[in-house]
Amino acid sequence: MKTNRFALAGKLLGIGIAVALTAAFLSGASDAARQPVPAAAVDVAIAKNAGLQSAVFSGGCFWGVEAVFEHVKGVTNAVSGYAGGKSPNPSYEEVSTGDTGYAESVRVTWDPKQVSYGQLLQVFFSVAHDPTQLNYQGPDHGTQYRSALWTSDAEQMKVAKAYIAQMGAAHTYGNAPIVTTVQPLSKFWPAEAYHQDFARLNPTHPYIVFHDAPKVARLKERYPALYRPQWTVQLAGAPSKG
Repeated sequence: MKTNRFALAGKLLGIGIAVALTAAFLSGASDAARQPVPAAAVDVAIAKNAGLQSAVFSGGCFWGVEAVFEHVKGVTNAVSGYAGGKSPNPSYEEVSTGDTGYAESVRVTWDPKQVSYGQLLQVFFSVAHDPTQLNYQGPDHGTQYRSALWTSDAEQMKVAKAYIAQMGAAHTYGNAPIVTTVQPLSKFWPAEAYHQDFARLNPTHPYIVFHDAPKVARLKERYPALYRPQWTVQLAGAPSKG
């Protein structure tokens, strides 16, 4: 099923969005965790002279995932794009059909001396998306909205798999299985310019207010030591604002 988020926004406006937004924000309805999401017991070792690291996260609409990571201290860049497919230079329209194999994704670059891969995983699984929803997130349905981790090296792969197993053993999501896949990244394609930094540039867009602003609010509430108010990137390839 193809989901057009721009059309969805119009429908939300027509059904009394203000009431719905307030209720969703206060209840945290999209937060599926039954237990507190634990810190990663296994994490990537940090070398003394470690440089910037990167990995790709897929968790539904990339607008919200990007918005969350842009508010994490130590993240120097977050770019919306596509991962998992084979055809070169995919477009949003093509990916939205659900037939390309691509998933809406966010490439995150961070300073490992400020934040670890394990901490980013904790944020991803606790506030950025619901890892128990198979091939959808909220109103967005299709394989392009699947939950996936695309790792840059063997150590990230080990940490990601160990963390998913850890949450499963802790019954973090009750009896609901975690459906997140873990695969090595083969290629990441940045999305079109109008998708980059969408939440910051369109804070009153109904989809952002209803689905994504609450994620950033939960990040601030649950991880105040990791949260920062400023945004870090505006367009794909643009220099970080620090």
